Amino acid sequence: MFETLKNAFKTKEIRVKIFLTLALLLVYRIGCYIPLPGINAAKIEEAILGSSAGGDFLSILSTMTGGSMQNGTLFALGILPFINAFIIMQLLTLAIPKLERLSKEGELGRKKLTQITRYFAIVLGVVQAIGIIFTWKSYGAIDQIFGDGQASLVMTMISIVILLVAGSTMVMWLGERITENGIGNGTSLIIFVGILSSFGVSLAKSFKMVGEQWTYIWNIIGFLIIVFLIFLFIVFTDLSERRVMVQYAKQIKGNKMYGGRSTHIPIRVNSGGVMPIIFASSICMFPQMIMSFWPTSNAYVWYAQHMGSGTWPYYVFLAVFIIFFSYFYSMIQFNPDEIAKNIQQSGGLIMGIRAGKPTADYLRRVNNRIVLVGALFLAVLALVPTFIFQALSDNGALGFGSAFSATGLLIVVSVALELNKQLESQIMMRHYKGFLK
Repeated sequence: MFETLKNAFKTKEIRVKIFLTLALLLVYRIGCYIPLPGINAAKIEEAILGSSAGGDFLSILSTMTGGSMQNGTLFALGILPFINAFIIMQLLTLAIPKLERLSKEGELGRKKLTQITRYFAIVLGVVQAIGIIFTWKSYGAIDQIFGDGQASLVMTMISIVILLVAGSTMVMWLGERITENGIGNGTSLIIFVGILSSFGVSLAKSFKMVGEQWTYIWNIIGFLIIVFLIFLFIVFTDLSERRVMVQYAKQIKGNKMYGGRSTHIPIRVNSGGVMPIIFASSICMFPQMIMSFWPTSNAYVWYAQHMGSGTWPYYVFLAVFIIFFSYFYSMIQFNPDEIAKNIQQSGGLIMGIRAGKPTADYLRRVNNRIVLVGALFLAVLALVPTFIFQALSDNGALGFGSAFSATGLLIVVSVALELNKQLESQIMMRHYKGFLK
């Protein structure tokens, strides 16, 4: 990793992209500290850290946004509306023929789909901002800025909703600029930075608690050891792959002989990376966010207590959605029929498997088994260590229990590994260009 960064900084073009990425991420972090007018951040933090219904739900959102939700700042919604819009558009692309045709029309079609996703993200941003503002209102965290009276309160809430949607749109724009002009996937990097910042703040608060009760130091040491072991487990699994060997026959064209070589098709265990967990978390949090329109209603209180974040049905649905999105993402990335066709046209053959449809069926069967292993790995990692972290946090006395779950660890490690791969590929590409010149 460090050797890759060292080589990347030696190349001017890559160095400029790295600095541009860091500058855009810095803009994002600055926006996470711009307070919204009329918001009492102390009451929001008290509600999140307290035991009220929905507090754990807002704690997860705050972690994903780098503490911006908890502090009631401009980027409180973060990139979440765009993620939800992207998920829904991916599903609709498989269900609606017109959208499917657009996805197959090359660059122009993808641009149209991206534009539709942007508009849809703004609509979802409005819906989610309204839900958040009503939740804040139930906490008494809204101070009127246009005078007294009901009309002033409504105007204040409308103004905050507009600013929240504008902030979310700005974050979406920053993510797209990072993806197009920087290094790595902008959406993943924004979530990555948010989780790291939340982890740093929570760990600092935990060390302060040691001054009040020194025995907490053993909780922190145990937490750091488990984090290190999970890091190793994630890296080992993320780099694991099944290699399907392909043998190419020799072909004589003119006076030259071609082929006669063997290669392999790599099928990664965790082919979807961190995206299935991000998608699953967003889907599981979305109903509670919509129901937060009525934060004092019996329906919302019941849902938060029995189906909301932190309850066992929530974890069950989270595991099911992780498995579903692992297969869904694999369907998008891996097409056995197309791969089998390319192998046959190139004169290749998987030993013991006939060319054509049998090859496609074999690849599909192998991929499904590998995806199942990867999906179960993600589901277990998203659930089991989370309970261990909660136990080590002494029922919330130490902040790292809720602020940095195994899901957050997986996001951080996966994004770091993916960023390293992209840097290596860009360095390799620049070397090839230099060779050709």
